[in-house]
Amino acid sequence: MVVSVVSLVGVKFYQNAGETEEDPGIPYYTTATPELTSAAATLLHKHNCQECHSLWATRDFTIAVPAPALDGEGSFRDRDWLAQYFNAAVPQDILPTRLKPQYRHPSYAHLSDEDRTTLTDYMFSLKVEDWYREQTEKRRFEKLTGKKWAANE
Repeated sequence: MVVSVVSLVGVKFYQNAGETEEDPGIPYYTTATPELTSAAATLLHKHNCQECHSLWATRDFTIAVPAPALDGEGSFRDRDWLAQYFNAAVPQDILPTRLKPQYRHPSYAHLSDEDRTTLTDYMFSLKVEDWYREQTEKRRFEKLTGKKWAANE
């Protein structure tokens, strides 16, 4: 029996030896400076953003809020949109949501201009590689709208 298992594993390994696919790597990256990253990390921690959002696969999974991951956010939103969102008294006026009121994004209009600019600049620095963008846009669209994705709509 051991000989059979070893033989099968050997045959499978031999068959797959020539069929290697290059790993494209991690699709997310940031263009932020270390100073911006540090300032943003302080704000994200202070406002408990990780309770609802994930960033670099870090999130508080004990809280089940269906908020989007922030990885790649700067590839999906422009700087002006992000600034409007962080300045809005009611963020849902900028980005409508299907979430229950207790799970909706809070307003950051009360924060200082510097803090809102830091959040805007940092979110804009979060990019996604082009090869991964359409997959991500599809998932985000379907999650936010509850509708099926149709490319190029």
